[in-house]
Amino acid sequence: MEIPKDKILEMIKSRGDQDQAGQAEQELPENVDTDKDQGLLAKFGIDPKDLIGGLGGKLGM
Repeated sequence: MEIPKDKILEMIKSRGDQDQAGQAEQELPENVDTDKDQGLLAKFGIDPKDLIGGLGGKLGM
């Protein structure tokens, strides 16, 4: 599943980690593939399963 980088940045910022959000902004592609980019997501403390679950509700899935 592809998720816009902006949504992931919002998630990181909501944890209060502005420095990590800035780093993620530089390193993540515009659309993050939760399968292909698992390593990058893990680097920023994001579990793709949690990401899909949280966004699924917001997207009506």
